[in-house]
Amino acid sequence: MDIRQLQYFAEVVKQRSFTRAAEVLHVSQPSISKVIKSLEAELGVTLLERSDRKMKLTDAGELVYEHATKMLQLMESLYASVAEMRNLQRGRVKIGMMPTVGSLLLPQVIARFKQEYPGIDLEMREYSAKRLEVQVEQGHIDVGLTVLPVNTQSFVAVPLAAEDLVAIVHREHWLSARESVSLAELKDESFILFTEEYALHDVVRQACRRSGFEPQVAYMSSLWDFVGEMVATRLGISLVPRSVARRLNNSLLKMVRISSPPIDWHYALIYRKDGYLSRAARAFVAFVQQHLAS
Repeated sequence: MDIRQLQYFAEVVKQRSFTRAAEVLHVSQPSISKVIKSLEAELGVTLLERSDRKMKLTDAGELVYEHATKMLQLMESLYASVAEMRNLQRGRVKIGMMPTVGSLLLPQVIARFKQEYPGIDLEMREYSAKRLEVQVEQGHIDVGLTVLPVNTQSFVAVPLAAEDLVAIVHREHWLSARESVSLAELKDESFILFTEEYALHDVVRQACRRSGFEPQVAYMSSLWDFVGEMVATRLGISLVPRSVARRLNNSLLKMVRISSPPIDWHYALIYRKDGYLSRAARAFVAFVQQHLAS
């Protein structure tokens, strides 16, 4: 058994197609078929059930794919480590971030980082907080910019800046005359929440429950601007980070501080506890922590 066999097999499973796997690997489809057949012969099992329309993993195939993925990740880490030893000034960091949060915190820091480390490429993608954790855990991205808390058994969390959540209301809402409000006073209000895949959804629900009530949810959305627009049309109120409320920039909205209990919103960088973190990624984490830590 060699790495090429595992690589071909894993790519076929990932792409769910011999043809697409051949395109990704830049080899012919017969070559891939031959290599996988040799792997099956060597192991003495069938790994893939093949038909004209679909391809399915056997039980043995699922087991081999699980181990092959881990072995390929180890090989990738080995090659990355050796490459870094040859040239410490080159590398690539895959960064995941929550929508809006990244644009609030990172642009200036990234500009400074690129000035100091011009040879390190940064690849950035947006995910909801819950999906971002999955992407980091599965090794698809190196570092995630998210909010606390996270599973500390799976991730190393590097705390960054923190801010509070505020209520946003229509300017003619009864709250608009107030500078602050306790959360318990909002028990009869209709809430516009972010969808369940966003960390803010759980934070708001849990805060309301601790204040003795279940929030009445009028609508849910995954878009920051749309939440602001719904509040501006008097469909309900919402709780958002202060920096987001400031960016909504809608004259129909008023921001009101939550006085009791204050709801903190802590940003953090996370990476896998049991995974390899490249020198380039470690440099990025240290640089961001230096410039954004509270």
